[in-house]
Amino acid sequence: TAAQLARFSAMRGIGIAGTARSRGPEWMVASLPAIFAWLKQLAAPVIHYKICSTLDSSPAMGSIGKAIDLAFKVFKSAWIPLLVAAPQIRRYQAFGHVFAAAPDGVYRLDRHPVMSKHPVTPIHDSEVSRHLGHQSGRTFGLVDVENLGTPDGAQAKLVAEQARGAEIIAFDAVCEEDMAAVGRLVWGNRGEGVFAVGSQGIEYALLAAWRKTGLIGTQLEPEGAGDLGPVVVVSGSVSSVTAAQITWSRNNGFTAIAFDTPHAIESEHACNAACERAAKSAVQAISEGSSPIIYTALGPDDPAVAEFGRAVKASGLTPEQANRKIGVALGRTLDKILRRTGLRRAIIAGGDTSGHAARQLGIFALTALAPTIPGAALFEAHSTDPTRAVLQLALKGGQMGTPDYFNWIKQGGGAAAKPRMAS
Repeated sequence: TAAQLARFSAMRGIGIAGTARSRGPEWMVASLPAIFAWLKQLAAPVIHYKICSTLDSSPAMGSIGKAIDLAFKVFKSAWIPLLVAAPQIRRYQAFGHVFAAAPDGVYRLDRHPVMSKHPVTPIHDSEVSRHLGHQSGRTFGLVDVENLGTPDGAQAKLVAEQARGAEIIAFDAVCEEDMAAVGRLVWGNRGEGVFAVGSQGIEYALLAAWRKTGLIGTQLEPEGAGDLGPVVVVSGSVSSVTAAQITWSRNNGFTAIAFDTPHAIESEHACNAACERAAKSAVQAISEGSSPIIYTALGPDDPAVAEFGRAVKASGLTPEQANRKIGVALGRTLDKILRRTGLRRAIIAGGDTSGHAARQLGIFALTALAPTIPGAALFEAHSTDPTRAVLQLALKGGQMGTPDYFNWIKQGGGAAAKPRMAS
């Protein structure tokens, strides 16, 4: 609302967190134009439609192409920059193909051990223009790593791509220098305002360019928020990265609690019972000084994944509907635990889960509190519920983080406490 927005009038960047990644094109048509119109009235020089650096999308689910098509009608942009890469989180693009890190190395996206097997949006083609070309009929262009070698060469290639009719122009990036070069191109060709699509790499690129030109100062290294005792984690991720984090945490004093996903989609009564069972187990763990992790699966090969798939078929629900129900159920469970224990710090794991679960907490805004890995910081949550204690919340995508990430958040995050390696 206007009153809520006024509370953050000093902020230089503001965004709307949504669930488009786990929605179908019909939902996008009904929902995104109004959101885009609200963003347009802010008159920001850059409007960024945030996507995953692993391109999670398909024509039927979380279609980035559909979002772009809808944005063209609202913003009437002359061109749309597309930056998927974010080397800071080990996501790269070279000659139009996306590469992403896994715990044991970097893989082309269509060969990535997680993304090639994603349960909802598996990646079959690592070339950005081909992957998104199945979702949008727009014309794609590319400024590649060779073009980025000199400012004049990069600008000339951008102009040439626009001249041949490219509406969406993708940018390669494999290092910090590439990101700064892309940032210069986006900022220097923004005109009266540009609509950009990409990962958090958009911000990394702009910040790098602004620092090089002196528009902003050097980067600060914020301290952590301190240890508040037990934390509570809910996870709807089936990523092997999250599975490793749950296993590490369980081996280091956390309590792992399996969530009954088949019953959670069976009926409202069965869902309430599943939420209550998980909440009671979590409250018991907290009373004993442990931090509970309520999880739906330990990686893609967990038998729970196949069991849930059978339950979805039997229920008559679409995968989109079933996943939304699980996200909501985890959010309701988390809400129960927080109200019963008074804990002030929580973690939600899973990109889709974060959107659905966080909505159950009465949150209308998040502001940065302490860093951990890029893209999974600790936030202060602002609630519409006056009875809720001030909550600190971290939202983590399935592929994000080190094995000790949950404990890192428990300790309050902070750049000074960086663990061994970010995956």
